[in-house]
Amino acid sequence: MTESNYFAQVLKPGRYLGSEYNAVQKEWQQAEVRCAVVFPDLYEIGMSHQGLQILYHIFNAQDKFLAERCYSPDKDVEKLLRNRNLPLTSLESGTPLGNFDLLAITLPYELCYTNILTVLDLAGIPIYAKDRQETYPIVLGGGACAMNPEPVADYFDAVLLGDGEEAITEIGLLIQSAKADGLSKKDVLAQLAKIEGVYVPSFFSPEYDENGKVRQIVAHTGQNEVSRRVLSDLGAVDHLLHPIVPNAKIVHDRLGVEIARGCTRGCRFCQAGVTYRPVRERTPEQIMALAEKGIANSGFEEMALLSLSTGDYSCLGEVLPKLMDRFADEYVSVAMPSMRVGTLTPEIMDQIKRVRKTGFTLAPEAGSERLRRVINKGITEEDLLEASRMAFGLGWKVMKFYFMIGLPTESQEDIDAIIELVKKSGYEISKVAKGRKQINVSIGTFVPKPHTPFQWNRQLTIEESRDRITYLRQNLPRKGCKMKWHSPEQSFLEGIFSRGDRRLSALIHAAWQAGARLDGWSDHFNLERWRKAADEIGLDLDFYLREREFDEVLPWSHLQTGIDLQFLKDEWNNAREEIYTPDCRYHGCQQCGLCDFDLVQPIVHSEVEPGSQKTDGTFIPGEHQDKRNNAAHDEQHFKYIVHYSRIGNICFLGHLELLQLIFRGLRRAEIETNFSKGYNPSPKISFGPALPVGTQSNAEYFLMDLPKPLASPQDAAALLSSKLPPGLEVNSITLHSGKLPQVVEVNYSIEFPKPLSESQVALLESFLASDELVISRERKGKKRQFNIRPLITSLVTETDNLLTMQVISKAGSPGIKPADALQHILGLDQETTLELAITKNSWQGLDEE
Repeated sequence: MTESNYFAQVLKPGRYLGSEYNAVQKEWQQAEVRCAVVFPDLYEIGMSHQGLQILYHIFNAQDKFLAERCYSPDKDVEKLLRNRNLPLTSLESGTPLGNFDLLAITLPYELCYTNILTVLDLAGIPIYAKDRQETYPIVLGGGACAMNPEPVADYFDAVLLGDGEEAITEIGLLIQSAKADGLSKKDVLAQLAKIEGVYVPSFFSPEYDENGKVRQIVAHTGQNEVSRRVLSDLGAVDHLLHPIVPNAKIVHDRLGVEIARGCTRGCRFCQAGVTYRPVRERTPEQIMALAEKGIANSGFEEMALLSLSTGDYSCLGEVLPKLMDRFADEYVSVAMPSMRVGTLTPEIMDQIKRVRKTGFTLAPEAGSERLRRVINKGITEEDLLEASRMAFGLGWKVMKFYFMIGLPTESQEDIDAIIELVKKSGYEISKVAKGRKQINVSIGTFVPKPHTPFQWNRQLTIEESRDRITYLRQNLPRKGCKMKWHSPEQSFLEGIFSRGDRRLSALIHAAWQAGARLDGWSDHFNLERWRKAADEIGLDLDFYLREREFDEVLPWSHLQTGIDLQFLKDEWNNAREEIYTPDCRYHGCQQCGLCDFDLVQPIVHSEVEPGSQKTDGTFIPGEHQDKRNNAAHDEQHFKYIVHYSRIGNICFLGHLELLQLIFRGLRRAEIETNFSKGYNPSPKISFGPALPVGTQSNAEYFLMDLPKPLASPQDAAALLSSKLPPGLEVNSITLHSGKLPQVVEVNYSIEFPKPLSESQVALLESFLASDELVISRERKGKKRQFNIRPLITSLVTETDNLLTMQVISKAGSPGIKPADALQHILGLDQETTLELAITKNSWQGLDEE
C-alpha cells in the first residue's frame, strides 16, 4: 500500500501527515537514544497539549538524542493498519514505535486509558510490562494522571511523577549509558528508580483484604515511597521557542505561553492545585521574550497566557498591556483561558478586546455562598455579577459559567442557588448589554481526585447526577441561557479510574478487547461495554465511588506529592466548618509541608494580590493608539499574485487547512497584509478554487492585498517559500490588477494504479465521440442533473496508465473534478477512484481581463 493510497482512505488525513512547520527532523543513525513521545488521543487533542511539546523539544535539544511524536489513531486508521498488517509509526520519520529505545506516554486524563493499549498493540509491543523482554522499548508514563497511575501501572515499566523538564534528560542519559554498558532491563529499571520522581510499579505490590480494600503496599526494594519531581524555577527553562505549527485544525490552535505553574488558592476539589505546587511565576521580561519568539517562529494569530489561574499572575496588569501594545497592530490576539472570578478587572478586559473578543469562562463551581466556602473557592456572588456586568458592558455577547454538582455537603438549596445565580446574572447583564446576549451554563459531576482534601468523599451515582441535571434543565432560564453537561456515565468511569487500584488494569484490557476505544469522545463511549467487562472479571464498579475512611490505605499512598497528609485532613475538616484557607502567596505559609524555602518555594514577582484593588465603577475603556485603527481611513492597496505548488502528502489537507498554513507562513515571512474589518479581522487574501483533497498541483495561486509594495517580489517569494511546511513551494510573486478571469481551462494528469484495459480505452473513446454525459448531484435534499461533456475539452491517453485532461472551470457554475469525471466515464468503483494520482499542471484564462 502506497502512502497516498493510505491517506486517501482515512477520514481526516491531516492527523497523520506529519511534516509540520518546526517539527524536528534528525538523522536516525546519528542518535544514540531514540524516544517516541506519545499522546494517547487524537492529533487535534494531543497537539494542543503543552507538556508533550515541551519534552519533545528538550529531548531533541540534546545532540545524541532524538524524539519523534505519535498520537492515537482514530478507529478507521486502526482498522486499516490491522487489515494491512502495518505497524503504528512516528510522524516525523514513519519509524515503527517498536524500534525506539523509549516510549514516553502522556497520561493526560482517565478516559484515554484504552488508547494506550491501542498504541502498544498496533506497535507490536506487549501490553503488560511483565511480558516485555529486553528487545522492547522502555515504556515510561507521566503527566496529570501520574500521581495515581495504579489503574494502568501494569502496562508501564516506569512512571515519572511531577515536572519532567529536568528528569527527561536524566532518563535519556541513563538509557544512553545503559545501552553502552549493555545493562539488562532489570538493571535499567533499578537505575531509573534512583532518579528523583521516577516510580517503577513492578517494585511495589498492593495487597487486598477480604473486603477488596488495599491492606498494604509492599515495597520490594528499600524505597517505600516515591516523591514527585518539582522544577524549582520555571523561568530557568526556555521551551516552545519554535512551537510545532499544526497542519490540521486542532482544539487549541494558538501559541501557548506558560506564565506560571502552580496555584495555591486552595480549592479543595482541585488536584492540580496540589500536584503543581508551589506557584512559580515567570518574569514579565521572560514572558515577553517567549511571546516575541513564539509568534515570530510560528505565525499564530492568537496566543494564550497559560496558568492554572491566569488572572492570579501577579504581574498581569503590567504584562498584558505590553503584549497588546506589541501585537495588536499585527492582529495577534491574547486569550486568557483560565480566569478566576475576582481577578477580572475592566482594565484587563479592555485590553483583551483590542483585537478579538476571545471567550471567557467563569467558574463559580457552586451556586451558593455556603458551598463556595466549603470548597474554599474564595469568591462571592457579587464578584461573579460584577464580572458579568463588566464583560457585557464592554461588548461581549456570550459568557460561559461552569458549575459542579455533587460537591461534598451539597443540598437541594445549593442546586437552586445555581438557578438563582444564573437568573441574577442575566438580569444584571440586561442592564448593560445591547442586542443579543447569552449565558452558556456548563454542568459537570464532581469527581473526587487523589491527593486532595476531598479524596475520601463519595461520588454521585449516575442516577443522582441525571436527576440533578434534569432539574437544572427544567428550571434554568430558557431565554438567553443554554445549558450543556458532561455525561454522567463518562464521569462515572472517570471516577472509577481516578481513585482506582491496580486491579483495574484487567478491566481496561477486557473492555479494550471488547472494542472500547476513545472513551473521552461521547460518540465512541459505551458504558455497557465496561459493565460487561467488569462482570466478566468479577469487579464491582460502584466499589470505587464509595466514601473512604481516613485510616484507609489508599492505592496511591506510596506516591507522594510533597503535601502532608495531615494538611489534607485538616482541610477536609475546614470544609465541614466552612473555614477559609487563604492563599499562601499573599497571606503567609499555610503549612502544607511542600516548601523547604531553599530549593522549593513560591516564586511570585509582585506582592500585590491581583483583583484586591477593586474598580470604583467609573472605569472608561481606553482609546488605544493602535496604528491599524489610526491608519484605517488612508489604507493603501498593493495587490500581488502568488503562484505556488502543492506536492506530496500536503495535498491531503483540506482547503481551509491550507488557508491557515498560508496565513501563518506570511506572518513568519513578515509579509504584512491588509485586514478585513469587524469582529474577527482576517488577512485580505483571495484564493483560487479549492483543490480536491488528494490532488497535487503545480499551478495554485492566491491574491494578496498589501498596505505597501514589496521591495523585492523575488526575494519575498524565496523567503515565503522557506517559511511554509514541506510540500508547499512558492514559484513567483508578481504585481497584479486584482481581477481574475471568469473562465479558465485547467490541465490535469491522472495516473492509474494499473494499465487501462481495452474496455476502459473504448469507454474513453466513446465519451470523446459523444455530445453529452449527464450526471446527477444532490445538494440540500434536491437532485439536479447537468452535462459534464462540454466541461472536458481534451482527454488524451499518454501511456497505458497515464491520461491528461483539460477541464473548463467557470466562476459561479457547476464544475467537475477529474476523479468524479473518470468515475462516471469509466464506471470506477470508490476504491479505484481513491487510488488515482491526480496532478494539476497548469491553467490558462479563456476570457482574460
